[in-house]
Amino acid sequence: MGTLNVENTFSKLLPLPDESKVNELLKEQLQKLNKKIVVLDDDPTGVQTVHGISVYTDWTRESIEAGFKEENSMFFVLTNSRGFTSAETEKVHREIAKTIQETAEKLNKEYIIISRSDSTLRGHYPLETEVLKESIEGLSDVRFDGEVLIPFFKEGGRFTIDNVHYVQYDDQLVPAGETEFAKDRTFGYRASDLGEYAEEKSNGKYKAKDATYLSLEDIRSLNIDGLVEQLMNVKDFNKVIVNATDYVDVKVFVIALVSAMNAGKRFMFRSAAALTKVIGGVSDKPLLSRDELVDESRNHGGLIMIGSHVKKTTEQFEELKKCDFIHFIEFNVHLVLDEDAFQAEEDRIVKEVNECIAKGQTVCVYTKRERLDLGENKKEEELKLSVKISNSVTNIVKRLEVRPSYIIAKGGITSSDIGTNGLGVKKAIVAGQVSPGIPVWYTGEQSKFPGMSYVIFPGNVGTKTTLKEVAELLQG
Repeated sequence: MGTLNVENTFSKLLPLPDESKVNELLKEQLQKLNKKIVVLDDDPTGVQTVHGISVYTDWTRESIEAGFKEENSMFFVLTNSRGFTSAETEKVHREIAKTIQETAEKLNKEYIIISRSDSTLRGHYPLETEVLKESIEGLSDVRFDGEVLIPFFKEGGRFTIDNVHYVQYDDQLVPAGETEFAKDRTFGYRASDLGEYAEEKSNGKYKAKDATYLSLEDIRSLNIDGLVEQLMNVKDFNKVIVNATDYVDVKVFVIALVSAMNAGKRFMFRSAAALTKVIGGVSDKPLLSRDELVDESRNHGGLIMIGSHVKKTTEQFEELKKCDFIHFIEFNVHLVLDEDAFQAEEDRIVKEVNECIAKGQTVCVYTKRERLDLGENKKEEELKLSVKISNSVTNIVKRLEVRPSYIIAKGGITSSDIGTNGLGVKKAIVAGQVSPGIPVWYTGEQSKFPGMSYVIFPGNVGTKTTLKEVAELLQG
């Protein structure tokens, strides 16, 4: 298993089936899927493929019930659990499972849960889906037959071929286990083959040999009956690995999946953002224009907040620095070890940001690029400090006295904290994408700045110049 050339690899795959035929079949199947789709999102970037869909930032009974009562077949609940400890993640998922199950019983509505996570396989897996499964099975007579793994995400260049998950870098496909993401200090892994990944992450509880593999050959030859048969044979919560390099592949899978579910099979889902778009029946929508995003009436500057430290963010930030219309402020987060100095640093930035935005100056606040490294075996301590830093970044937004013309937040955890705590969003509507894989929320009525465009820019999406291009578009 090694690096592949994109063009070479894709040219050898079976051609895609007729998309109009697939779309017809899919439309027909989705009409038979009489279930509410509840997407639990471990950071806010998961809405990157949808529009016109609600995102709730808490999991109170009121919010979950409101989601179930919506006309839309799908709603998102932002858990932000990628920034949680394992213990917090478990607690939250037990609560959510209980509320969903009780709400569904009250409203007499069937549902499916999608645990949406990272297309590069980071996050609390298998903890989240295991807890959901156990909790729901403990509260009802529901029994899950299997768990579907589908991390394909075209917009971010994440493809699964021959059961191996790849991340695209320019014209190369690199096995996920050989990327920087696999070396994540909190969520690291070795395997790129998804069956082996599930075995590794479950400490051998679920074996690669017991997984069901849905091949591109069966998907592209429209062997729906064969795929349904495979799904019908899944048992004991073993894993279903879906190969995909295009949205059409996901559509074919969903056609087979709905048949299997309507025949009584129950699945849990661990997916990236592509599945939600397809199973939620969300149509394509052109990229958002400046007119849809920027409120000109106030003549205020915009605000860009950069928290993510992945290599791609740093590259994009270097390009952003070429924008002469942006005032840059470094946030020295290493001061976190000295409480007073850290507070003084936050106060300095808040003052400067408010002054800039008020006079029409767009401003970018970025965290110091060198990581805070406490040494070996300090994972949990580092996670706690990073939460402190994240809270302070959030406070900068919370303490804004002037409404920016827009906000861009860079990085999943950063954008979640800013959205939920900084802007106080309880519910937002996904407006669409400003660039492929980069979603925008319209903030709800109860937020700090209602109806503002909030651009959620994942840490690992786009080319080197994408952040600069989005900033230029919004600047006009």
